[in-house]
Amino acid sequence: MFLKFRKDTRGNYALVTALVMAPMMGALAIAVDYTEMSRQRLDTRNALDAANIATARQLQSGATETQAKAYALTFFRANLRHVQPGKTTLNVTLPSNAVGGGEMRMCADLVYSPYFLPAAARLIGKDSSDFQFTTCSQVRLKNSLEVALVLDNSGSMDDKVASSTKSRMELLKAAAKQLVDTISKQADMMKQVEKPVQFAVVPFAASVNVGAQFETAAWMDTTGASPVHHENVDWSVMTQARDANQYAQKVGDVWMARGSTWDATQKDKPLTRFSLFKLLKKQTGSHKENGKTIIDYGPVASWSGCVEARPAPYNIDDTLPVTAKPETYFVPMFAPDETGNIWTKQSNGTIKTFSMNNSWWDDNGDTSTTTTAAVQLARQKNTLKYIMPGPLGLAALPAPISGGPNYMCTTSAITPLQDVTKTDGKTKVNSAIDGMAAVGATNVPEGMAWGWRVLSHGEPFSEGRSEVEKGNDKVIIVLTDGANTYYTPGYFGNNDYAGNKSSYSAYGYTGTKYQNGDTRLFMGTSSSVVKSGTSAYTESNYSTALNEQFAKLCDNAKSNNLIVMTVALDLDSKKTAEAAQIAALKKCASDSRYRKDPTDPSKPDKMFWNATSSTLEADFKKIADELSNLRIVG
Repeated sequence: MFLKFRKDTRGNYALVTALVMAPMMGALAIAVDYTEMSRQRLDTRNALDAANIATARQLQSGATETQAKAYALTFFRANLRHVQPGKTTLNVTLPSNAVGGGEMRMCADLVYSPYFLPAAARLIGKDSSDFQFTTCSQVRLKNSLEVALVLDNSGSMDDKVASSTKSRMELLKAAAKQLVDTISKQADMMKQVEKPVQFAVVPFAASVNVGAQFETAAWMDTTGASPVHHENVDWSVMTQARDANQYAQKVGDVWMARGSTWDATQKDKPLTRFSLFKLLKKQTGSHKENGKTIIDYGPVASWSGCVEARPAPYNIDDTLPVTAKPETYFVPMFAPDETGNIWTKQSNGTIKTFSMNNSWWDDNGDTSTTTTAAVQLARQKNTLKYIMPGPLGLAALPAPISGGPNYMCTTSAITPLQDVTKTDGKTKVNSAIDGMAAVGATNVPEGMAWGWRVLSHGEPFSEGRSEVEKGNDKVIIVLTDGANTYYTPGYFGNNDYAGNKSSYSAYGYTGTKYQNGDTRLFMGTSSSVVKSGTSAYTESNYSTALNEQFAKLCDNAKSNNLIVMTVALDLDSKKTAEAAQIAALKKCASDSRYRKDPTDPSKPDKMFWNATSSTLEADFKKIADELSNLRIVG
């Protein structure tokens, strides 16, 4: 019977099945748990990557730290798919640089609870069988770049270089265009970023030309409301008693054109410096109408586009022009005709000129020869002379460097930010550089102030990215070859009977007090700047005032997160004024992000280059290296 039982195999399948079932089910349980664990881990990683990228965009749009972290958590949990949010913990590390670029890191802790292992764990006396994983994701914010090239166009830039047949200006143009070319090519690594690299060109000399196309812009003083606007003109002489058909009426702080003979574009509208340009006419010929001879008149001049410096503190900041503060508006430059006649003759047949610095129009037939200050000033400010047309054959007005209503407006206009990764944008920037000409004096703070304004997101120029947008660097590069200058009439060998104290320029006349206080050039300066007496009205004191304006402007720009690079070109440290300019430019420069001070490696180097004409090209390559390191790509 035993042998029979041994040979009977009918129950083996069930027995074998019973023996192998336990390990098979265990393997299946492990496979199920492993598959689910892998899926949840992948879902967590995908949600983490998505949240990191989405939050990076929020940061670049200006989200605060609290907002960014809250957004990251919400976005992460919404994309977990098969993972229970309660089983995860998110940790967010934002970029340390609050302005641009940097690295954002997110890590998520995932607790996975297996389906089958808990039962087995309990059989062997364990309380938990959960698995914990940590996965991380990091994103580098790519820096876009906005650069304002603030370049000296003063007359000395035309000086020839001893070691070359070229002038400083020619060498500057070549170096600047090479810089634009280098950085635009590097921007090819940032194809996914809109407008990755933009350049603006701000030529400056004694003033800055914003462009004549902005005559009617909202940020221009188109009504004469600014306290600066009527400093050098007197509309009150246009009385109704003198001519009821063409007179001026003051309404509040604005002078209005009244009477029937005003041009249709001017009648019952504010009288401004723009009005003065349009009033200037000269006889161009004549024609017959119904047998009568009709004299033809044509324009003499138009506004070239330069503006005066605003009164402090707005001359050294980027305050948005607003109606509530009319002094924040920009006022067009109009150099008044200084005393002396052009075509009216004295009784002896001569023309009295007074040897003034900028006498370019006739004084309404006034043949007085008195040089009393009050009489001379009234004659200079008299607006009636601009109504009187010039005679046939009147010579053209002098060039802006020599005189006329656009006196000291010698540069080409600002070229606002252009995307140099596009052919059109790069062409515009290079054309602006090629179009620069070396003519005029030197006013570095006015140039730099407009460099700031072209980078700004707000008016006057609004092409720049928002100041709260992260991942964007705003850079001002300032180059000059001389000390700041503002001239007295005596510098040119001219008389100053009206008490102007200076030639007309971006701060008007220094002899004119702003609202009965200091002249605008001296406003906001320290006691180092002499405010009264003979020593106040000297070229050296004017330079000291401009130097202080520049120093404060530099501090303001850097405190508003602008990066400042400065270049001194062919300045002589042995000359007092130029040595002071070298020191000021170096102090103004921002710290390098990657170069160390060669004299003290524990400190960052300054982004300042004391260049010569022979080193300018190499120094601009170093500037390109700095700009490359401002952008994080990867």
